[in-house]
Amino acid sequence: MAQRPQLLKKCLEAQPVFQKRCRAMATSASNADVTTGSIKQLQGDLRSGARSAVEVAKEYLERVAKTEPSVRSFLHVAEESALEQAAAIDRAIEGGKALGPLAGVPIGVKDNICTKGLPSTGGSRILENFTPPYDATAIARLKAAGAVIIGKMNCDEFGMGSSTENSGYHITANPWDLTRVPGGSSGGSAAGVAAGQVMASLGSDTGGSIRQPASFCGVVGLKPTYGLVSRYGLMAYASSLDCIGPLANSVEDAAIVLGAMAGHDEADSTSEKQKVPDYTANLRPASELDSRPLAGVRLGLISETMGEGVDPGVVTAIQAAAAHYEQLGAVVEEVSLPSFRQGLPAYYVLAPSEASSNLSRYDGVRYGLRVEGDELTSMYGKTRDQGFGAEVKRRILMGTYALSAGYYDAFYKRAQQVRTLIQRDFQSVLSKYDALLSPTVPTTAYQIGEKTEDPLSMYVGDIMTVNVNLAGLPALVVPCGLDQGLPVGLQLVGPAFGEAELLRLGHVFEQTNSTWRNADLPELVVAR
Repeated sequence: MAQRPQLLKKCLEAQPVFQKRCRAMATSASNADVTTGSIKQLQGDLRSGARSAVEVAKEYLERVAKTEPSVRSFLHVAEESALEQAAAIDRAIEGGKALGPLAGVPIGVKDNICTKGLPSTGGSRILENFTPPYDATAIARLKAAGAVIIGKMNCDEFGMGSSTENSGYHITANPWDLTRVPGGSSGGSAAGVAAGQVMASLGSDTGGSIRQPASFCGVVGLKPTYGLVSRYGLMAYASSLDCIGPLANSVEDAAIVLGAMAGHDEADSTSEKQKVPDYTANLRPASELDSRPLAGVRLGLISETMGEGVDPGVVTAIQAAAAHYEQLGAVVEEVSLPSFRQGLPAYYVLAPSEASSNLSRYDGVRYGLRVEGDELTSMYGKTRDQGFGAEVKRRILMGTYALSAGYYDAFYKRAQQVRTLIQRDFQSVLSKYDALLSPTVPTTAYQIGEKTEDPLSMYVGDIMTVNVNLAGLPALVVPCGLDQGLPVGLQLVGPAFGEAELLRLGHVFEQTNSTWRNADLPELVVAR
């Protein structure tokens, strides 16, 4: 690893577009408009009276109206309720009341998270007219912190997909290149942040659905430790894997959103009783960092993620990121996770198995679409046939088969055993290292339609992320470079409930590596 500094220089010299974007970011920082600022900047503006919450909400809604025809991040724009929430924030400021950490912050919400009074379809036609009578716990906590919900973001149906092409409504485009996918299943949430339509957004992550679109769209994404954020109000895909987490323009913004919604919830039996720290407490600006701010930190670069099947440009960007961490004082060593390659097949047994059970609730009886039949079984079949898309049907069939008599031991039980091995491997390696590094995805964003006829090739793209869900660990994605003009995301994996240290590591990297915040997106999408 001694040659890493020279490698870093070589990598950056090979990325003139990345350098151009970094310079553009530095130039625009001083005169950024409301859609490029940070949450703390916005809070300062509101408290000083430089802006009102209603003015901010209107600027973001105008931004949505301007960009949405191209990007199509939203399934529902909640203009009326957003302005009402913003007006309430302004009244609180005028009354001298204390403001929450997200006061006036425009937030987008993935459509599989329930929002009271707003459509929540999970990206599926089977819930096309469903409006929940309650808020998910995460949403209730964000509202209590003052967040302004701008609308519901497009997603792959019930979180099943890696490109947002499996939405029951429309395809979302990647703001970096409108001919490419934004990733999935939280593609609308990531694209909305990247296009400046919202300041931050919520996604859900079952096998990488926050992290993969964060990488494709060049934003920050955080999958929390399983049990840190309540799943109450999240439409279940695979209950032992699902997590709600933030996407944002910066690590600090993601930390603020996480802190507002994390913590134990009596309504969720899988919610852990963990004290929630101030995730921003150790996030220092670049001006306060010394030359080796990460001295004493040990990082492991997962060797299984840097070989065959990973694009050379992605490998180069990750190697450059590792070299940069070394320059910051960290020790970076290659590590091996022997069970790593077994994670993908295990995931695609376990997740569909849980989905086949969870999605049985959509039967046309209680809520959602109902297609009448001659008798009950016929109604079930017709409702699900018309309401579910092809990918959801595929995964239900896969899961039902794996759980069926005669195959349970051969598939489901064995996949659970592999899951235990993966957990042990992570535990062993993380006992020696503060965090692990890897690419988030083997490639950059691919063309819309490129993989729709080959679902197996799309599943392979999840190989870097699914193991983290199987182990229940936190993982942070930060942009680290470009490959042929498209973003590459660095994934940092930490021990359970180690979000504070992960965020510190990501923030130091972001502050010292000139990470951009969508400063130079295509003119078609961003005209600032």
